[in-house]
Amino acid sequence: MFITLSVSSYLLVDSQKMFLVITVPLCAYQVLDLIRFQKKAQDEVSQFVESIHYRDFSRHFDVRKAPNELKPLRKGFNEINTTFKLISRERETQYHYLQKILELVDTGIISYEQESGETGWINEAFKKLIGVPYLKTIHSLEKREEELYNEIIKLKPGDSKILTVTRNQQLVKILVTASVMRSEDKMYKLIAFQNVSEALDETESKAWQKLLNVMTHEIMNSVAPISSLADTLKNRLQSPEIKNSPVSTQMEDLELGIDTIKRRSEGLLKFTESYRSLNKITKLDLTKILVRNLFESLNRLMRPTLEKKHIELEIILRDPTLAIEADLNLIEQVMINLLVNAIEAVKDRESPTLTLSAEVLSNNKTLVKVSDNGLGMPPELLDKIFIPFFSTRKSGSGIGLSLCKQIMLLHKGNIQVQSTQGMGATFILQFSPQGG
Repeated sequence: MFITLSVSSYLLVDSQKMFLVITVPLCAYQVLDLIRFQKKAQDEVSQFVESIHYRDFSRHFDVRKAPNELKPLRKGFNEINTTFKLISRERETQYHYLQKILELVDTGIISYEQESGETGWINEAFKKLIGVPYLKTIHSLEKREEELYNEIIKLKPGDSKILTVTRNQQLVKILVTASVMRSEDKMYKLIAFQNVSEALDETESKAWQKLLNVMTHEIMNSVAPISSLADTLKNRLQSPEIKNSPVSTQMEDLELGIDTIKRRSEGLLKFTESYRSLNKITKLDLTKILVRNLFESLNRLMRPTLEKKHIELEIILRDPTLAIEADLNLIEQVMINLLVNAIEAVKDRESPTLTLSAEVLSNNKTLVKVSDNGLGMPPELLDKIFIPFFSTRKSGSGIGLSLCKQIMLLHKGNIQVQSTQGMGATFILQFSPQGG
């Protein structure tokens, strides 16, 4: 085009206008061809932009059939598409990888946009822990768990707090942690929920053991001399020189008082000694126990008592081969303790019934359950019944369930209770997978 314009200009200046008949149409043709090329290039760019806009990186621009002047352009488009396709594939792989990780971890995770409250990430652990199948916004949680919702909203980034929620009539302690992140000019709050009940139970159990060690040591050191002194004084009062003296009749009240002091001192020593059993168990004799055999043994042992009190015992076991790895003597002690408590719980029922059952969860943990149709317990007692010294019965020492809990913690398991007042209670022994 430059040459054509130059020749046309020269012919015009040189007054050779007759030749312009050739150069002017040629120049017009070249201008039209340039416009057509620009339009075609613009169409190519528009198609490329459209494919980028809709993330259609599969679009291929044919270089071989393109005009020579468009080949570099199409080649560049294909290279850019290939790069975007690679980036997109890597991001998708990372997304699925992250999604798998979030689904595998036991920690519940939820993220939501701070301004609108719309939820982003929600993993299965969160749904199971909180007991919700789906949340469109974080504000939807307010209707289900108002207290938990308020604590989440108030929680500042970087802070943590332990909250207690009720799940399946059980109190569960949850460690809630908050953080924030920015994405596409929006602020998201990320909340992590971790069930720390078992860890806290173990820590609490060790703390109680230390306290009981100190208390039993101090009580026995203080009471033993009193009991010994009372015994000495009583023997002294019964000696011939005092018994045959004129004041012997006046000593009867003193002897009675000393006898009372001795009896109460011995009772306190015996009571304190019983709590030492909480700290005596340190080693387990683990064996493979068929749950069927365990239930049959308990049935034989408790049958006379149950028949005497007209209590029915049901055994539900779908898998006769179900087994646990445990110390037989200790687990029998736990089960007997729970059955004795259950017998006490159903004594005022018209049709008293106890149930022994067992099942295996999806995580291969085994649950052994002792259920009754007694009066049940109010919610405020559920987190107290395993505390040493605490008992709901006037005649109870408060040692039984504490001992059960320690035995289960030694087995790397746990004991929990489900109860609704007026509808009975279920004590659940949770055993870890064999070899786990």
